[in-house]
Amino acid sequence: MKLQKAERHQVKLRIGLSGASGFGKTHSALLLAYGITNDWSKIAVIDTENNSASLYAHLGAYNVLNLNEPYSPERYVEAIKACEKAEMEVIIIDSITHEWNGKGGCLQIHETLGGRFQDWAKITPRHQGFIDAILQSTAHVLTTVRRKVEFDLDRNSNGKLQVQKLGTKEITREGFEYELTVNFELLNEKHLVKASKDRTGLFMNKPEFVINSATGKRLMEWCNQGISLDSVLEEINATTTIEGLRHLYSKYDYLQKDIHDIILERKAEIENVNNQMIPNNTIIQSHKTSNNGTINSNSTTSSS
Repeated sequence: MKLQKAERHQVKLRIGLSGASGFGKTHSALLLAYGITNDWSKIAVIDTENNSASLYAHLGAYNVLNLNEPYSPERYVEAIKACEKAEMEVIIIDSITHEWNGKGGCLQIHETLGGRFQDWAKITPRHQGFIDAILQSTAHVLTTVRRKVEFDLDRNSNGKLQVQKLGTKEITREGFEYELTVNFELLNEKHLVKASKDRTGLFMNKPEFVINSATGKRLMEWCNQGISLDSVLEEINATTTIEGLRHLYSKYDYLQKDIHDIILERKAEIENVNNQMIPNNTIIQSHKTSNNGTINSNSTTSSS
């Protein structure tokens, strides 16, 4: 357990886009993804919406992985891993709604098990595995989710029942929004959005706007304001002592998985340089074993 100075290093974005059908979730996600990576070939869409992602093929040569039913959490995880294996920089999951209430999704699994409250003990870990795959992905992940209008029955001043519109709600398990870097809510068919959650401070309480590739670029600039892996690697390469490497390995403990092999390579380079820098006229310590088996240290000077 160690207390250390808080520093925002380079992060992977977790972006949500929610809205009703026809509000432009897929199109907005693609433009956002291109702004993030500036390379269509490094974008993958996990498409659960009947090949709707291919409708925007004119935008660029992005990749599509069609995911059909059953929409179990494990199949979503498998699709995410396939995109990571292909070294995609941005993964768009369009949409995550099916994992919750699609055929073979969590709600249907719960019903199949009997629909009892205690049955959630079997389903929740499976759903959490899906959430963890998003949060721990090596790529930037954009998720789309459908919204539905919620209504309620209430009595007016005359005692008559009337339908009252409460607003809209995302069709996924409650609480997913809190896992995201930014959550954009699409408001209408004109693709206008507002941020319902924003850790970057770039969009919260700002006027409604239309997402484009520049939005993705702004998010990447925010990411790169922290300590990037590249800057850490430069620091490692500039280090000339083994003790300095130990310090860096401890300092950047959240990056140890990424820098472990680089640290070892630099360590070998430093040791090799140190061995080559011992000239013939340097005073060295020679250790000789005495007759009684003890170690004696004698300073000797060698001549050139």
